[in-house]
Amino acid sequence: MATAKISLNRNILRLAIPNIISNLTVPLLGMADFALMGHLKTDSVVYVGAVALGTTIFNVLYMSLGFLRMGTSGFTAQSFGAKDDKALKLGLQRSLLTALMLALGLIVLQYPIQWIAFKLLDGSTQVTNLARQYFYIRIYAAPATLALYSFYGWFLGMQNARIPMTIAIVVNTMNIGLNFLFVYAFHLHSNGVALASVIAQYTGLLLTVWFLLKKYKTFARRIALKILLKKEGLIIFFKVNGDIFIRTLLLIFVLTFFTSRSARLGNNILAVNTLLFQFFFFFSYFADGFAFAGEALAGKAKGSGSLLLLKSTVNRLFIWGFGIALLTSIIYLFGLKYFMYILTDNATILHLAKNYFWWVALLPLTGIAAFVWDGIYVGVTAAKAMRNTMILSAILVFLPAFYILFPLFGNDGLWLALHIFMISRGLSMWFIVKRTIYMEAS
Repeated sequence: MATAKISLNRNILRLAIPNIISNLTVPLLGMADFALMGHLKTDSVVYVGAVALGTTIFNVLYMSLGFLRMGTSGFTAQSFGAKDDKALKLGLQRSLLTALMLALGLIVLQYPIQWIAFKLLDGSTQVTNLARQYFYIRIYAAPATLALYSFYGWFLGMQNARIPMTIAIVVNTMNIGLNFLFVYAFHLHSNGVALASVIAQYTGLLLTVWFLLKKYKTFARRIALKILLKKEGLIIFFKVNGDIFIRTLLLIFVLTFFTSRSARLGNNILAVNTLLFQFFFFFSYFADGFAFAGEALAGKAKGSGSLLLLKSTVNRLFIWGFGIALLTSIIYLFGLKYFMYILTDNATILHLAKNYFWWVALLPLTGIAAFVWDGIYVGVTAAKAMRNTMILSAILVFLPAFYILFPLFGNDGLWLALHIFMISRGLSMWFIVKRTIYMEAS
């Protein structure tokens, strides 16, 4: 029994640590983009704004299409556990075909997409014009970006987190290097940042194909289009991914709602909440590492038909998850007031933030269950249950909590509503786990 626990712990860390490293390369790239624009000698504020608006559009687009990675991970992990090579090959190629179709759709519809996006985003004429140029360049990275989502999910389902980590490091390091080249050597400014992203994404795709041919050549053999488009398989594939898509849109809605209501309290509160939320995002990179491990291991356990292994995996994941959350909360409670100086030296913002920082310090503890359950539910492809718990938490819990608490407590009420939302997600998924996770695996 002890040996089994040690082995399971090793498997969790073997998958979680590379995913954490991969996740941490993302904010480093964002910091590099903004630092380059922020240190331009002329119109730095305008270029920072242009990159901020352009990045926001792509973050929303790609986050909403994150089901390509999550759905692929769950299906692949189950096929891996069942030792079904045909399903592994079919899952990858069906996901890549979907990614290509979606990417082509984004490129074809780029004009209406940007029109709607810039109607919703409020920027000056100069910033908007530059952001629109950024958008028209970076949109051509869509095929590579979405294909990488499919590959990342597939590799993770194959219990391999090292290849996605390597690709992420190469892509983001190259992106940062090209940023410096295009901005300082060729003076392309925000357009150079967009072009660097395009080149880095396609480089990552080429590297991914090389890894596939080197390590998983058997699964690279082409499957007939007739089999890929088989009705029964497509129905299951799109049903699961459709539910994940709805779940993700609702999550985006809550985060966007939080930001918009922060803005209504004034520029200073908006700046404070944005500053504090960076530390929650930082924690999420660690929590997602264990969620991704949960996708791979829970899916594998379900595919193998072992209910005992699935229950053991869930228990171990929660032990690790709550351990990381508790450690993060303790560090934030005692150190966050000092860490904030790293991101800003504005005395007004820092003074105001000290009234609210403890909300962020507690968020890892109230939010970790939602992260871990997300990974487990994705792994066993219980997407409908994920969707339903998100509908409950976002519409029937978060919004009423906000409208009751916000008028009474202002910004404290806003943060409390967010905590209630996270707790609701974790509790609702726990409440139905027997009939949605364990019953399906038994």
